[in-house]
Amino acid sequence: MTGVKTGGGLAGQDSTRKVRIGCGAGFSGDRIDPAVILAEKGELNYLVFECLAERTIAMAVRSRLKQEDAGYDPLLVERLGAVLPAAVRNDVRIVSNMGAANPVAAARRTAELARHLGLGPLKIAAVTGDDVLPQLRAKDRPLLDAAGTVWQWSGDLISANAYLGAEPIVEALAAGADIVITGRAADPSLFLAPLVHEFGWAWDDWARLGRGTVIGHLLECAGQITGGYFADPGVKDVEGLAKLGFPLAEADSDGGAVLTKVAGTGGEITLATCKEQLLYELHDPARYLTPDVVADFSTVRFEAAGPDKIAVFGGSGSTRPEKLKVSVGYREGFVGEGQISYAGPGAVERGRLALAIVKERLARLDKDILDLRLELIGLDSIDGNAKGAPPPREVRVRVAARMRSHEGAALVGREVEALYTNGPAGGGGATQCTKPVIAVVSTLIDRAEIHPAIHWELVA
Repeated sequence: MTGVKTGGGLAGQDSTRKVRIGCGAGFSGDRIDPAVILAEKGELNYLVFECLAERTIAMAVRSRLKQEDAGYDPLLVERLGAVLPAAVRNDVRIVSNMGAANPVAAARRTAELARHLGLGPLKIAAVTGDDVLPQLRAKDRPLLDAAGTVWQWSGDLISANAYLGAEPIVEALAAGADIVITGRAADPSLFLAPLVHEFGWAWDDWARLGRGTVIGHLLECAGQITGGYFADPGVKDVEGLAKLGFPLAEADSDGGAVLTKVAGTGGEITLATCKEQLLYELHDPARYLTPDVVADFSTVRFEAAGPDKIAVFGGSGSTRPEKLKVSVGYREGFVGEGQISYAGPGAVERGRLALAIVKERLARLDKDILDLRLELIGLDSIDGNAKGAPPPREVRVRVAARMRSHEGAALVGREVEALYTNGPAGGGGATQCTKPVIAVVSTLIDRAEIHPAIHWELVA
């Protein structure tokens, strides 16, 4: 597999050449089967797995603190174990942020897996440098999304990870990496990197970098652009969701692409699914900030190019930011939760009585409570404005509290469970849980303070 793919400079001379990139995951717990289908039948050059959310990496750091060789994506072995045989057989290179809080350990484990499967030769690159906790401990910084500064949680900080861009991934690909595993990297950068490498785009070619970022943004959530999270029966009907296929893009050297999926898989790629995904998590469409470019989505347009084929044109970009976003994770107490169900006549009234009882019993913990939610799932837990609607015949009581102490949090669930014989009639199905809270805030760091590096694992 190593050395099969062409480098960026040569590819950039051929304006007719296309690069096919598939998305094998849009979050850490995503389904694995669609990625296997892409590796086997997608005729791909690259398969990208985007598996990190804002809070995921802070939780991964907590795992690494407990065990030195942990902290990478919990599905890494299962996911790559399923995909690698077809990827190696079909010369598909893999890029992923499944390294989470420990890319080096993830690369080492991937190499062990490849040897176990009898695959090779392979070059596996781990990209590090996103962990900037030492930099934040050395110098305080204002927060982006809250009042105050990072140091107000100095005793509770557990992680600080900057969003790296495509450059170190491109460096790894240029050095012959078959698999590149990163920690925190900007989602579209995972997809932009193969395009920069294959087409030889310059790092100040803002227009093409912006268009490549558009492609990455459209692909990064996997099944969302093929009908998942889009479907709404009777409004936006989507066939075959049980066998939902994941997307791929056939991109050209100017940053245009055709979005599609493997024939025979479920779901759909339409003008509507593409437009919804383009707008996903978008604030100012003319200034979508990434580590690689400030992308301009305002000129993007779509055209139908056949069944489940949508051509994407347009988009541009301007000079990249000099500061990068950092997700900062810190300990913020504990959450205790309890649930119990009531059904039949008077279910709502009994549920409300149960909430009132638990609220009164928890009052003695007032100084320990940071936040308290009392709600009836099925009535007001999400939509609190459903006035005048007929009362449901079943509800589920949910009490959740963020507490300063683990002991206080544990008491929340115990009080809900006690409703069995100490509350309204007919309660059942009680559950409880207690867990630590990892909260996330954001700040900025100068690009010059970050020093990405590449670590190698070789499989003979």
